[in-house]
Amino acid sequence: MLCRAALAAGFFLALGANAFAQNAQADDKSAITQPAAQPPSSAVSPESMDPPMIGDHWTYEVRDEITGELKNTVTNIITDLTPTEIAVRVQSQTYSAGPGVLIFDRLWNLKNSPTWRFSPNDGTGIKTPLAVGNTWKFQSDQIRTGYGTTFKNVGTSKVVGTESVVTDAGTFEALKIETSIDGHNANDSSKRFESTVATWYVPSIDHWVKRTTKSAFNGRVQENASTQLVDYGRR
Repeated sequence: MLCRAALAAGFFLALGANAFAQNAQADDKSAITQPAAQPPSSAVSPESMDPPMIGDHWTYEVRDEITGELKNTVTNIITDLTPTEIAVRVQSQTYSAGPGVLIFDRLWNLKNSPTWRFSPNDGTGIKTPLAVGNTWKFQSDQIRTGYGTTFKNVGTSKVVGTESVVTDAGTFEALKIETSIDGHNANDSSKRFESTVATWYVPSIDHWVKRTTKSAFNGRVQENASTQLVDYGRR
């Protein structure tokens, strides 16, 4: 399917941007007197990570939604920036092949991964300005690196609402974006796939904090996975 190792980390990725500060609690005990109970403080706003910078990093847990099993933990680190692209190194705790590099445009649409190249991109990023109700369409060629296999893809994304998302990295007010993608093999139209992606994107950290992906090939589900932010930060 689409290189969802990237999405998860795209898968992730992937969604986002993502090293989030974890909250800690401390017991304050006095040996003589106990201070009066204080009302809980308001939630701390996430650290701003917009615009992106080299060294920004996000760590995600990748879970199989069919079995409930934790499949991987991946960390995405920005290693290079140009006016049009973001290079991200993906470090996996599960796979020993070494870090891979993903190339995104500046709106977090995937352009290249170690196994797939997208022209112009995979369409799973954002489109500004973001507002509830906004919808956009996209199409792309998905080319398997080194094999010459090409899929022709079309898709639609819509900002369906806002939601409060709680992860190990904190509590975030996110825009929920629903994306549907249909594709077929350019040489054999009987080989088809469908993918639905839900992304919870937080503008202040310029990334997603949660993403779910369900993909089917010729009508049979092959992947049903989620990625959720557990840590993020700026160098």
